[in-house]
Amino acid sequence: MKKIFLISLAIIGLSMGANQTLIAQTTKATTTLSKEEQKVMDYIDANMPRAIALLKESVDINSGTLNIEGVKKVGAIFAREFEKANFKTKWVPMPDSLRRAGHLVASIGFNADQNAAASSKTKTKKGKKLFLIGHLDTVFEPDMPANPFTMLNDSTATGQGVTDMKGGDVVMIIALQALQSQGLLKDANIIAYLTGDEEHAGYPREVSRGDFIETAKQTEIALAFEGANGLNSVATARRGASGWLLNVKAKTGHSSGVFTPYAGYGAIYEAARIVNEFRVQLSTEKYLTFNPGVFIGGSEMNYDETKATGTAIGKTNIISPEVTVTGDLRFLTEEQKINARKKMQAIVDNSLAGTKATIHFEDGIPSMAPTEGNNQVLSIINSISMDMGAGATIAGDPGSRGAGDISYVAAYVDCIDGLGALGRGAHAPGETIHLNQLPFLIKRAALTIYRLSR
Repeated sequence: MKKIFLISLAIIGLSMGANQTLIAQTTKATTTLSKEEQKVMDYIDANMPRAIALLKESVDINSGTLNIEGVKKVGAIFAREFEKANFKTKWVPMPDSLRRAGHLVASIGFNADQNAAASSKTKTKKGKKLFLIGHLDTVFEPDMPANPFTMLNDSTATGQGVTDMKGGDVVMIIALQALQSQGLLKDANIIAYLTGDEEHAGYPREVSRGDFIETAKQTEIALAFEGANGLNSVATARRGASGWLLNVKAKTGHSSGVFTPYAGYGAIYEAARIVNEFRVQLSTEKYLTFNPGVFIGGSEMNYDETKATGTAIGKTNIISPEVTVTGDLRFLTEEQKINARKKMQAIVDNSLAGTKATIHFEDGIPSMAPTEGNNQVLSIINSISMDMGAGATIAGDPGSRGAGDISYVAAYVDCIDGLGALGRGAHAPGETIHLNQLPFLIKRAALTIYRLSR
């Protein structure tokens, strides 16, 4: 089967060349796999050319978040592939006011249209009810330079969203098709949910993620297929993201009076003090980061919050009467977020003479906090990696990841992320995927879904 796989890849212009180590790892030392699991491995090897073709087909369609038609086209492609695995599919539209395409939902084993209360009465015979997470959109909008699927060498390809996350979607889908081919999904209860706006979720989030969250509540374990950070690690935790808006007002007047009791320090000095004190007091706390994105002030200024842009006039002989600063705040747990906000508020309240500052915090994406349940799922994945002869799988560093869709449901189900494709340069021109590592990742995903669903 290994020879058939290599010959088939050569037909579409791919050759693993010297990069066969990982394939060898996943085709040897399989004595601890069951006969059914080994057949799944063989299916994946034989169907890798089709997996690469599916990846190319989806990558060559621009699906930037705001390209509604492009997102829907990619959704139609993946719906076709889910249906090959005997999944039922539906499209969840978004209101026109959100300017988002909507989401693709595919299910097998129970009705994804059931509400949470009804679904809670539907028990899996043996295994867990699974919620598989992907997304259809990319950060690359149509007005950005085109980057179609292109082979760079015998095992590396580039393309818009090739790793983040069309590669991850392909990992999920081919894994499910492999299981279905061996009749191993007949007792499974699985919902796959591919959002259309992960890269720039629509507001309000209660609408853009409302159905996503309610659907997840019907399940017990969420597996997300965002890009892998390595072959031997997955994410048991991800940081959350929130925002803050700092406004400073101050007395104004001739600059010759700055620092005096009657004139005070002005808005720019006060804003600089606050932001620097954030750094001094909070920057050494593990997993906590905060970044000023806009810092604007002057003798006259205007800030447009909807566009995150502004203008300022800065006469050097006038004390600045107003400053606006915006930023993000990333955190691992809700407790860490709350404590950080308290410290930031205390810094803001300690105003310099002649100034008055206020700070407003806005929730964004919650964190996926580390839990014992997540670790238990990791232990199953680790046993699968060992059975495949690929060594141990460990929890990755939460600080290496930003926020993701899985965080919206982490409070309701056990979670693992980072099960998708492996590559480099996500969110940047020239994003790449390592195709020689794709077979192992699909196999590991298939066995994970199989063992959990049993």
